[in-house]
Amino acid sequence: MTSAELLVDAFGRVREHVHGVLEGLSQDELAARLDEEANSIAWLVWHLTRVQDDHVADVAGTEQAWIAAQWEQRFDLPFDESATGYGDDPDDVGRLGGVSAKLLRDYYDDVHTRTIDYVTGLVDADLGQVIDTRWDPPVTLGVRLISVVDDDIQHAGQAAFIRGILLRRR
Repeated sequence: MTSAELLVDAFGRVREHVHGVLEGLSQDELAARLDEEANSIAWLVWHLTRVQDDHVADVAGTEQAWIAAQWEQRFDLPFDESATGYGDDPDDVGRLGGVSAKLLRDYYDDVHTRTIDYVTGLVDADLGQVIDTRWDPPVTLGVRLISVVDDDIQHAGQAAFIRGILLRRR
């Protein structure tokens, strides 16, 4: 297995988790919060997708799907176009209350396709390239991509936990 194949598999697992979390949920369930400070499933999926879109587009040298495919306009959120959810407060989380599972899934799938298109072209030697010297140690391409996978899986797991609670309440 090559590094590219490993990354394709890892991002494919994220896609499976995202689809599974969103399956069959209403807008109310997507927007539900376990308490007034908690994240919703909608916010978690939007955030993990925004981070993947932002970070992969950055390393690929491409425009984010959020802007290029006008997802920003489709979501119609009162955020700056560069917003990814970092630093959002509870009021910001609540602003994702009107989005549908289809919109979230379609945006994620667009980002996933762009991600897979990028990572399938990588060779092992690419992953050692330093792409961010602001950290100690400097961040390589491989570390950045694994960081995205890790962040995505954590947030998808959080969303799955919330989904489980909501389904038990039905």
